[in-house]
Amino acid sequence: MPSPDDVARRNTPGADESLACAARTGPQPAGLPADLFGDPEVMDFAAWLLTAAERDNPRTGIDQRHPGGAAFTYGNEVRPLPHGRTYFADLLTQLHAVASGDLVLFTDWRGDPDERLDGPGTEVSRELSAAAERGALVKGLIWRSHLDRFQFSEVENRHLGEEIEAAGGTCVLDMRVRTGGSHHQKLVVLRHPGRPELDVAYVGGIDLCHGRRDDAAHEGDAQPVRISSAYGPRPPWHDIQLSVRGPAVGDVEAVFRERWCDPAPLTRNPIHRLGDLVRRDDTRPGPLPPQLPDPPRCGSHAVQILRTYPYRRPGYPFAPGGERSVARGYIKALAQARHLIYLEDQYLWSADVAAPFARALATQPTLHMIVVVPMFADQDSRLAQATQARARAAALAVLRAAGGDRVAVYSIENHAGTPIYVHAKICVIDDIWAAVGSDNLNLRSWTHDSELSCAVMDQSLPGLAQQLRLMLAREHLDRADGDDGDLRDPAAAFAAFADTADRMESWYADGCVGPRPPGRLRRYRLPAESWWARAAAVLYRPVFDPDGRPRPLRRQHAF
Repeated sequence: MPSPDDVARRNTPGADESLACAARTGPQPAGLPADLFGDPEVMDFAAWLLTAAERDNPRTGIDQRHPGGAAFTYGNEVRPLPHGRTYFADLLTQLHAVASGDLVLFTDWRGDPDERLDGPGTEVSRELSAAAERGALVKGLIWRSHLDRFQFSEVENRHLGEEIEAAGGTCVLDMRVRTGGSHHQKLVVLRHPGRPELDVAYVGGIDLCHGRRDDAAHEGDAQPVRISSAYGPRPPWHDIQLSVRGPAVGDVEAVFRERWCDPAPLTRNPIHRLGDLVRRDDTRPGPLPPQLPDPPRCGSHAVQILRTYPYRRPGYPFAPGGERSVARGYIKALAQARHLIYLEDQYLWSADVAAPFARALATQPTLHMIVVVPMFADQDSRLAQATQARARAAALAVLRAAGGDRVAVYSIENHAGTPIYVHAKICVIDDIWAAVGSDNLNLRSWTHDSELSCAVMDQSLPGLAQQLRLMLAREHLDRADGDDGDLRDPAAAFAAFADTADRMESWYADGCVGPRPPGRLRRYRLPAESWWARAAAVLYRPVFDPDGRPRPLRRQHAF
């Protein structure tokens, strides 16, 4: 008799083909140590990370790949790569090691072919094309975005794909999204048959495009992107990517393969399909070679891959009801929070998304929360500014009602006083659990667009979560490397942020007399609500922050 999963698979068109394509993984490494959860000296991952059942997507192969169906891998080495300059330089070094027969996989929300990874001659399209010309198999999934007049990236994405295809790679424009949605995942996977020690995956918030190649000085990318004039002609850009080595590389690759092997047409738009036919563009992704065995263990990090896929009709064969493991991963980890939530986010919208943070604050009276967000909206239009300000005000009201003055919200600026655009998506809870990815704190990222994040924990403490928080704190407070002994205590860190921001506010209030105080923090202040904000409220949900949940979950305010 067929199992319920077999019946469901048969009733989902294209599912067998997609699952089979994604599941060709070969032999896997041994599972977790048998006594991992029984050793009191070892972190209790089960209390923080989702189980396969809690992911609530039985059709994905990502957990089925692991011994016993474990929902995360153990024995990884994860390094935070702050800012585009650091990430691009690391990626360039690894691309130069790619040889014939190797595999280069990437997804992008936006890709600019002429963006330099490290100076002239290192343009994105040139480096990816060179890998293809050396005999590597280069495959890209690029979001087929909305028209450029809406400040998206249709033209840039097409040009990047065309140049790589001319060199022998394959890049497809992927519009298999919910109406009004986007593919927002940003990943690169490099696999080397016979040389697994070189295998690496990159996951985070940084696209291979203009504006991202900034560094800790935050003077902006020499190839800037146009955003709000408040950020100047060369907008400073704060962001982060993770370098992942070890078995989790196979999980990131499986994310790519599930999307690549989706048998649905790349677009349903008849105009796009006609244009593709005229240009003779690739409209079918084509086959992939069988997935290699996962790289061997090489570190002490547990890595869980978290994703968002919307509920749509027809559904994704690997997520017919959608997947909201990003939201579920946050909710489970927040239930463990006791001391400090450190958050950096591009948006921080939606009362529904703020609710689990508020529950943690209300439940734990000693819990504090530090938030870093952009000072201004990313667009100059009055509609965007008004709508975003109103959306953030709603989220902050929920947090402050629960946590009062235990919630502190900041923006950052460079030493010239230019606001820094915070594009990072980072959460660190109690220096135990850290998440870095493409997902913002809003309904669009938690329910509607495709997103990818890595939750990371260490076998023992202190670990990567604390390392990440202290690295960011040193930058925002203008501290030297190693000057963070006082910041290891959550209460002291909360006070240090407040003190640094207050000294900066006093310096401005006094007319900027005397030396600029150290630090880059400014107290975030909501703009005064205008009639525009009230009038624009009707557009917030359908346009700026759509909800991709099935109706029963919407009614329950659940994920």
